[in-house]
Amino acid sequence: MLKIFYSCSLALLSLGLQAAEVPENFSIELFAPEVEGARQMALSDSGVLYVGTRKAGKVYAVEDTDGDFKADKVYTIIEDLYMPSGIAYKDGDLYVAEVDKILKFNDIDNQYKDPKKPEVVYDNLPDDSHHGWKYIKFGPDGKLYIPIGVPCNVCDDEGYGLIIRIDLDADTIEREVVATGVRNSVGFDWHPKTKELWFTDNGRDWLGDDEPACELNHVTELGEFFGFPYVHGDDFMDPAFGKKLGDRMFTKPAWEFQAHVAPLGMMYYTGDMFPEKYKNTMFVTQHGSWNRSTKVGYKVVHLTLDGQKVVSQTDFVTGWLVDGEVKGRPNDVIQMPDGSLLISDDGFGKIYRVTYSEQ
Repeated sequence: MLKIFYSCSLALLSLGLQAAEVPENFSIELFAPEVEGARQMALSDSGVLYVGTRKAGKVYAVEDTDGDFKADKVYTIIEDLYMPSGIAYKDGDLYVAEVDKILKFNDIDNQYKDPKKPEVVYDNLPDDSHHGWKYIKFGPDGKLYIPIGVPCNVCDDEGYGLIIRIDLDADTIEREVVATGVRNSVGFDWHPKTKELWFTDNGRDWLGDDEPACELNHVTELGEFFGFPYVHGDDFMDPAFGKKLGDRMFTKPAWEFQAHVAPLGMMYYTGDMFPEKYKNTMFVTQHGSWNRSTKVGYKVVHLTLDGQKVVSQTDFVTGWLVDGEVKGRPNDVIQMPDGSLLISDDGFGKIYRVTYSEQ
């Protein structure tokens, strides 16, 4: 049954906005103040924003009917799904990733107010809930990229720790392995010029506050191996699995994030609203730590490159962690047609918009 919701305490909703801090000449505002569990986002050709969730089990359509960059209505187009965190839009259709399958809503912009039952287009995925929620995107090659996280903190289970891709237009859908040795990727994007894949990966837990690093990785060849579970970050050997690496070669991270910050959504900025220095650079959401004595993360960071090498990381949106109190949990980040950014917050059920103006 279709549900529409849009009521809440304005005082409560404004807490995260009041706390948020952005660089000079940037502004942050609420785009949608009540989208329970908002995770991955996808924007349709007509401007409807689709949003997946994890625990809520719902997928939403967010309308901005008057073009003022404020959500007018939020529709629940389907519910009671199995962690439908990942969503993608392509050629008028919406794809939704449950833990164990990919669903497709045909011609979604013309039916989200009265949605028909989606079709299952791929179901050859594990059904483990541990790191089983997905983040999906269509690549420059037109194929759908799907991560398969490991069903554990650290283990060496066959068929997991992958990023795969599938061609949904093929007569027979077969998976190709894009990357291996990946613990749990919940964010990736392609370099605007090279079209090579970059992805975030969450480091393992229970080895203390400061080890091992979370990662940003760069795929340069199909099937590339990134070290998990044997080695984490540049050279941190796993106490249980490290000796099993042997002489096998692995690709080191393109960048090490602080341990436990939980890097999730990432994107290359290609818009014209922000200053030129942001062109073809990265934004990454840090969802925030849980397995640490003092909290870290809970912000959006900006990464710059020199060619194919990451050279710096600076804070972009902060203020959501104040004296150990969490006021925001950024999850995904996408670019709007005008060059502004949308940031989802699944912990507080909000979507923010970041803009730039020198005036």
